[in-house]
Amino acid sequence: MTRFWLYQLGNEDEQVIWRDTILFFAMHLLAVYAIAFHFAWQGVALGVGSYYLRMFALSAGFHRYFSHRSYKTSRAFAFFLAFLGECSLQKGVLWWASHHRHHHRHSDGPEDVHSPMHKGFFWSHMGWILCEKYKDPKPELIRDFMDHRELVWLNANTWLPANLYIGTLVALFGLEGFLWGFAVATVFLWHGTFTINSLVHVWGTRPYDTGDNSRNNVLGAILTLGDGWHNNHHHYPVSVRHGFRWWQIDPTYFVLCLFERLGIVWDLKRPLPARVAATSMARA
Repeated sequence: MTRFWLYQLGNEDEQVIWRDTILFFAMHLLAVYAIAFHFAWQGVALGVGSYYLRMFALSAGFHRYFSHRSYKTSRAFAFFLAFLGECSLQKGVLWWASHHRHHHRHSDGPEDVHSPMHKGFFWSHMGWILCEKYKDPKPELIRDFMDHRELVWLNANTWLPANLYIGTLVALFGLEGFLWGFAVATVFLWHGTFTINSLVHVWGTRPYDTGDNSRNNVLGAILTLGDGWHNNHHHYPVSVRHGFRWWQIDPTYFVLCLFERLGIVWDLKRPLPARVAATSMARA
């Protein structure tokens, strides 16, 4: 933990953005308050539903579509996924996708902004997202979407989706909607997503020699609707399916297959059998 803070304090361009940091930890306190003083099983159910609804938008939208173009869809549905994903308060869709593309170019190397190998576990988990240096998107890495004015606008107005999401929850469920549907669910959603940068580059199996420390982690897969099969993903990033084996549960992929049948998405890039079989049996 000390390394996490000292790293920021020792680098002028990696200082924390205090406004964002205070709000980040205030949300955690609000979530603790809700669990301690407003616990209800219907609140838990609401929180789980809100968590996985937005996790799907992050996995299917921010990750598999905007970061990797692993399938095609209409601009209207892409905007819907981007809007819903931004309800998670993980900054803008173009910010998210451009930094993820940067991660794949430099995975666990010196230039990887959130590698636990080089900058410590807590930095990779959440420190980097709170610092000044990485607050802006990398337009040069996301040029294929920079001419989509609706996405550029959405990326610049990240609080709008979250505010509308909160308003909808409050209108439907009252205070419980805000505390459980938003505060508790969002905090868990943050850490569920962040585990892919931190935990899943430290703990798990490595069937493929990908040149980095990406791992397959069943807990990460449960938390992220399939993105925890991270070593598979780094082996074949363009694949829309992350769980290569029948037993590697990948709910995002299954939902996208349903959407394919409905004509909402198309041209899904599935893993080639030869690529799946090309395992080096690298050890953890």
